[in-house]
Amino acid sequence: MSTGRSFYITTPIYYPSDVPHIGHGYTTVAVDTLARWHRQAGDDTWMLTGTDEHGQKMMRAASANGVQPQEWVDKLVSESWFPLLETLDVANDDFIRTTQERHEERVKKFVQAIHDRGYIYAGEFEALYCVGCEEFKTDSEIVDGTGPFEGLKVCAIHSKPLELLQEKNYFFKLSEFGDRLLELYATQPDFIRPESARNEVVSFVKNGLKDLSISRSTFDWGITVPWDESHVIYVWVDALLNYATAVGYGAEPDEFDRRWPAYHVVGKDILRFHAVIWPAMLMAAGVEVPRGVFAHGWLLVGGEKMSKSKLTGIAPTEITDVFGSDAYRFYFLSAIAFGQDGSFSWEDLSARYQAELANGFGNLASRTTAMIERYFEGVIPPAASPEEGDLRIQRIVAEAAAAADAAIERFRVDEAIAAIWTIVDALNLYITENEPWALAKDPERRPRLETVLYTAAEGLRALAVLLSPVMPESTEKLWIALGAAETIGRLQDQPIREAGAWGVLRPGTSVNGLAPLFPRVEQSA
Repeated sequence: MSTGRSFYITTPIYYPSDVPHIGHGYTTVAVDTLARWHRQAGDDTWMLTGTDEHGQKMMRAASANGVQPQEWVDKLVSESWFPLLETLDVANDDFIRTTQERHEERVKKFVQAIHDRGYIYAGEFEALYCVGCEEFKTDSEIVDGTGPFEGLKVCAIHSKPLELLQEKNYFFKLSEFGDRLLELYATQPDFIRPESARNEVVSFVKNGLKDLSISRSTFDWGITVPWDESHVIYVWVDALLNYATAVGYGAEPDEFDRRWPAYHVVGKDILRFHAVIWPAMLMAAGVEVPRGVFAHGWLLVGGEKMSKSKLTGIAPTEITDVFGSDAYRFYFLSAIAFGQDGSFSWEDLSARYQAELANGFGNLASRTTAMIERYFEGVIPPAASPEEGDLRIQRIVAEAAAAADAAIERFRVDEAIAAIWTIVDALNLYITENEPWALAKDPERRPRLETVLYTAAEGLRALAVLLSPVMPESTEKLWIALGAAETIGRLQDQPIREAGAWGVLRPGTSVNGLAPLFPRVEQSA
């Protein structure tokens, strides 16, 4: 079923010392839904996620817990990050860890390549350092001292004087790539989406770029610089390279050619790394830049960006244990305009679950299958000549399928779901207006009853296909209940771009009993 078109998409690689919260889950299910859609459209699809495991912060956390860094990251990944994928029903093709040998060897090859091409030089790095924080401070983290420290620069956190430290580092000539980056943004307006993110990056690059320190020599938890083992590669350079190393850069040229370039979906706080530093590094190495970078907004809880320190971080299982993974996926992908900030509240989740999933989609599925069982002994009837109302449903299904696919091309999963939901609303109204329960009382209206219930069932068939990338669990149950698995084939094999074609469900197919797809949730006050 392959179209031959490559669709390689990545989540950011997550920092495993933070326990996964719903923000990490949001990015991951968005990317998974996009990947599932393209996979079901027959595109040559590959979804990558993973963890970023090097750096000074990780080394300190391990040391504070009395273990070696590798032991520490192994524990975090196995206990928190692999289970997240299972909790949210994510069908990723690969999971990269930056401590894997495949990654480390290929990173060295890439850094050596840009060194050999003249884009790396040795230089002195001078910056103010806080011993309490054990890190170099940027201007925004430095304040003027008061009292005994008047006239000195102090750490904004510790209010203690900063030391001027010098470190010999290797630098990447990022400053040479400003014009080439601006040309990239101008010639490929979709390279950075949404537009607000693009504008921000363009003005940042227009202000001029500074060369980037790409190595550290004061600690050793990282990948060594190939030509100088006293240095390790700066953790951001190591992390960005995962997108290329995971698909064979420097080791499997055929695989790399097949997959690369990628689409990257990231939170807006790490946009500059992905839209400025990363394409510049690729240009320096003579490798094609990514297909595009999509920056989504923040998830706000009580008006604040989620963070562990402020206790606004909510574990995904707190939601899935109550509402299930499909409801989690549906809620975050439909309630927030993808690319903008969105607010999470339990009240909103609960209301949408009840209105849209239980009463809307779930009830439509239950009552349609129940009426086919009641009036036609569980066998899908053939449709008689259609009336205008029936043809209208066919048009709505075709238009919704086309609109959803176009929205997915724009990375707007929220708009795709809104388009598909027009089918749910239209079918519920159609059943109310046609009153199959009244038609069933009149033997002469039997052909009309057949048409109405075939139309409802065929509409559900299209919904199952179109919603399967968003809600894989409930759509699979519906698919089996419609008898489609035995007569048409597996749900994940249905060509999603043809989901709007009418008449796929075969009359004579036996439907099976369907338990409520979205059972009533008992919530404790």
